[in-house]
Amino acid sequence: MENVFEELKFPCGKIMPNRLALAPLTNTQSNADGSLSDEEIKWLAMRAEGGFGITMTAAAHVNSAGQGFPGQLGVFNDEHLAGLKKLAKIIKAQGSLAVVQLHHAGLRSPRELIGEMPVAPSPSEKFSARGLSHGEVKSLIEDFITGAERAKAAGFDGVELHAAHNYIICQFLSSEFNQRTDEYGGSLQNRSRVLFDIITGIRERCGKEFLLGVRLTPERHGIELEEAIATAKVLFEKKEIDFLDISAWNVYKEPVDEALQGRRLLSYFTELDRGAICLAAAGKVYTPEDINYCLDAGLDFVLMGRAAMLHHNYPALLKSDNGFVPNRIPVSREYLLAEGLSERFIDYVGGQWPDFIGS
Repeated sequence: MENVFEELKFPCGKIMPNRLALAPLTNTQSNADGSLSDEEIKWLAMRAEGGFGITMTAAAHVNSAGQGFPGQLGVFNDEHLAGLKKLAKIIKAQGSLAVVQLHHAGLRSPRELIGEMPVAPSPSEKFSARGLSHGEVKSLIEDFITGAERAKAAGFDGVELHAAHNYIICQFLSSEFNQRTDEYGGSLQNRSRVLFDIITGIRERCGKEFLLGVRLTPERHGIELEEAIATAKVLFEKKEIDFLDISAWNVYKEPVDEALQGRRLLSYFTELDRGAICLAAAGKVYTPEDINYCLDAGLDFVLMGRAAMLHHNYPALLKSDNGFVPNRIPVSREYLLAEGLSERFIDYVGGQWPDFIGS
């Protein structure tokens, strides 16, 4: 397991102490106004203390109208700074890199939650969403940049842009959900303009030493794998980001596109010339064997979700015992409480994955 515990230096100069990152997990633990709760700080602090090289927050919405779920962390108001500063200090004190994931749900924002019609690149009858005006697209870009500036002001090492899972940046990338006819729609170059304008703005205003990553959906939600590969190529060529995070759902899977099957989905990204930019993925990375598979396949680090829920100190346990075998679900509520999940988080987990919690 020596490779797992090697340091990783990003182009910006930040150093990750190992190759294990906490995935940005929805947990519904924040306060109603988007401020951090003590419960959420505890959950994240325990993962930093447990040895994860990056401790990443859940998706933090950059605009109140972009909220995607109840109890979501916010980074759209200076009133959020006090909690964010406290969290960043705690994470960094443990030697972990502190990262905020920046997010806007777009047409996936529940109207009953945000109190208005959700927005999208183009009108969507299916999602009862209205299309953004040209000026509102400019404001959206600014919201993400300002969110990154706020994260930096709070002391975080960097941010990850959530351009996956059919949230708003992903919606702009999608030929299915983006039917615009201005410079933000049509060709892939135009559809990806929002993403690249956000990246350039963050790099210009947060500096070259600020860690900047992108989470990308490789397929589904109107995203074709070949276009995702093309977007990744441009991300690597432009050299403005530090890492690309592929949300694969399963790191072992083959592509959905039958014409591209016969090899692992991730291989289409690991084979790209990425220079010094780091490549990571998430998706059923659970056992030490899964971690080694990912690193051997060409990834620089992995993001762990459910395994990190079951073991707040997964990296520490693995480092001290090469034969470490992680626990399996189902586990009890009491077990998860001891691992730093609050009652609210556990209720959310039970609703999403009924087989996660047993007696």
